[in-house]
Amino acid sequence: MATVMDPVTRTGENRETGWVNRLFTSEGSTPEYQELKFTLHRKLLDRINLEALSSMSGERVRTEVRTAVARLVEEEKTPLSLVEKDRVIEEILDEVFGLGPLEPLLQDPTISDILVTTPHRVYVERGGKLYRTPVEFKDDAHLLRIIEKIVSRVGRRVDESSPMVDARLPDGSRVNAVIPPVAVDGPLLSIRRFGRHALKGEDLVAKYAMTEGMLELLKGCVRARLNILICGGTGSGKTTLLNAVSSYIPEDERIVTIEDAAELRLQQTHVARMETRPANVEGTGAIHIRQLVINALRMRPDRIIVGEVRGEEALDMLQAMNTGHDGSLTTLHANTPRDGLGRLEVMVGMANANMGIRSIRQQIASAVDLFVQTSRFSDGTRRVTHITEVVGMEQDIITLQDIFLFEKTGITESGKVRGRFRATGIRPKFYDRLKTCGITLPTQMFQTVVEIN
Repeated sequence: MATVMDPVTRTGENRETGWVNRLFTSEGSTPEYQELKFTLHRKLLDRINLEALSSMSGERVRTEVRTAVARLVEEEKTPLSLVEKDRVIEEILDEVFGLGPLEPLLQDPTISDILVTTPHRVYVERGGKLYRTPVEFKDDAHLLRIIEKIVSRVGRRVDESSPMVDARLPDGSRVNAVIPPVAVDGPLLSIRRFGRHALKGEDLVAKYAMTEGMLELLKGCVRARLNILICGGTGSGKTTLLNAVSSYIPEDERIVTIEDAAELRLQQTHVARMETRPANVEGTGAIHIRQLVINALRMRPDRIIVGEVRGEEALDMLQAMNTGHDGSLTTLHANTPRDGLGRLEVMVGMANANMGIRSIRQQIASAVDLFVQTSRFSDGTRRVTHITEVVGMEQDIITLQDIFLFEKTGITESGKVRGRFRATGIRPKFYDRLKTCGITLPTQMFQTVVEIN
């Protein structure tokens, strides 16, 4: 049996009870109720003059449409209570101005993922755990209309010839949609949400994602312009950590960011942001990450931040790190730092540069200074599990040494993961480089153990 979420409320509004009722009463999901709502929606579109409304302010438009919907509800022969009338008015306004049934979920700051698997099965992730919600769409066509509304806002398209699309919402949330024929049982929609305020390093320490010593080391590495790769699985907190550590880049440096779907939220003012572009209807005009990395080198960057490397652009990123653009940051999917090295080798090989494996490894060893590994555990917590230095080459092998580790030691009766953050006792090779940059870290920090119970 599916677990129902905690009630969702809209902060700053006087309709909390209405929002809870409309989400958590079974009536809202009956076919009769859905049909009534869509009948009213169609009548509204026939009655209002959209061109006249376009010249009004946003708040006045909403007021005018609310009044029109209220009149339509009063004209309906279907008997509705005051609570039901208020609910159907709000849901129609969501259809007109927002993303329909998803709006209450988007207003809940505790939800990190919204996952639509069918029109009648909508799940959310809260606190690292998945819950099924009572939210429903009327049918596939309704869900597809919401998807088209999302992607059209950012100039993307989704149709049978291009059935997969990445997009973003105005609040920065990342959206992935897949429609038939690729999606077998109807449209699929995934929304990765980010908090209204980007987490800082201190917030991650407070959440036991890392220790103060680990944060101080990462701060020093960023300020000393070390090249850092953040590794982890899907949903392990890579982007959150990248946002947090990038906040320690000095304000007087020029930063160029490159992403598939813009989601980084840097705190600095001098940031030049670029985003890839898919092919047009004719199949031309696509702009890939590799092209943007090459172009970024012509933009006089002090730092280059790539949201994620996943292909041949890895070679250009490494070459940029090796040619004066140190202090760069990026993420990639990998389960351990050693796996991250293997993935980098494969991605560089995709660039068809006719480089031997030894040359590729030499490029990596000279470009990358630090791997930071993130992981999501069974209780939903996300932690930094490795801070690992790239030491250099020994014959044909890249040598790594762990500086900090998180070791899982068990699970409590309530299901919480128990473990400890442990410094390995090794002072990193780049320690002297930090000192020459005026960054002095106490050597005792490389001997610490912090228990998490």
